[in-house]
Amino acid sequence: MKICMIGLPQTGKKTLFELLTGHKLSEHDAASAKAQKGVAEIMDGRFDFLVGLYKPKKVVRARIDIELLPRIEKDSIKKGDVFGDIADADAICHIVRAFANDAVYHIDGSVDAARDFASVNSELILNDLMFVEKRLERIDKSVKKGGEEAASSEKELLGKLKSHLEKELPLRLLALSSDEKKILASYPLVTRKEMVLVLNVSESALKDSSLARSLADDCRRLKVEVMQVSAKVEAEIAAFESATERKEFLTTLGIDEPAINVLTRACIRALDLVSFFTVGPDEVRQWTLRRGSPAPEAAGVIHSDLEKGFIRAEVMKYADLSALASEDAVRSAGKLYVKGRDYIVEDGDIINIRFSV
Repeated sequence: MKICMIGLPQTGKKTLFELLTGHKLSEHDAASAKAQKGVAEIMDGRFDFLVGLYKPKKVVRARIDIELLPRIEKDSIKKGDVFGDIADADAICHIVRAFANDAVYHIDGSVDAARDFASVNSELILNDLMFVEKRLERIDKSVKKGGEEAASSEKELLGKLKSHLEKELPLRLLALSSDEKKILASYPLVTRKEMVLVLNVSESALKDSSLARSLADDCRRLKVEVMQVSAKVEAEIAAFESATERKEFLTTLGIDEPAINVLTRACIRALDLVSFFTVGPDEVRQWTLRRGSPAPEAAGVIHSDLEKGFIRAEVMKYADLSALASEDAVRSAGKLYVKGRDYIVEDGDIINIRFSV
């Protein structure tokens, strides 16, 4: 599962990518017209609690792939390469500049987060609309050559998409049947992707959520999760060598945790994943799984043998374990649940798979 980071020039994308992945880009990489790849660990307080409780020999956080795409400019839009990179991803993280700094230029001459957000959204919608129109033209030509029956259902669906896009609405808002989704599976439609909007604000605006609130209605209407972060402050937090220093700095700022941690979890939600955990004295590990998946699929994420030989899943809820502070207490309270093949894994489940091969 992969999330792509997009945005206009000078929005702070590179800084946030480096903070998320721990991968420092060279000048050559930063100037490249190619996507830059990295892996981000999911920073989750539940994982940290479980590590503290079990004190395991090994800890493994969940991870997601992140790609930093070339900046969106007139040339890249005209060539269309950036849209191909977006289509190859599973979700979008859109970085928008919301900080004022005379030393950092803006391609439109002024900082206006709402304008920039709308502008990029319009380009994404236009890209999908152009693809749909071209596809309809091809189908019309095919119909004239005798391929009417095979093309009719696709043409009807494309007409539905075209009408929706012409209303300046992303395709992720459009309800589709399972058959329609199958038809679209190979289409490079970028607005079907879930999106996280990240407002890169100045340090002085960290506690001011007025901008995010002003965009909330539009984001809700477009099914976009919005959050704000100060890339400058996040870089300062990351520069501290000790956890104590970081915690003191966060306390000084009056915030509970780095926003970069919140962003990793927002990316997980955008990818439509849930987290589950396996625990013990040897290892505490966080896994990710497509939302709505049954227990045998969770077993398969851990190891294919566990899925093949699945018998049952023993499940503790994170809220119960964190409240009762031990597995024995959870068992005594009757809150250790035995689940079969039909159980749908929930976010935060702590699972032990019983299997036989």
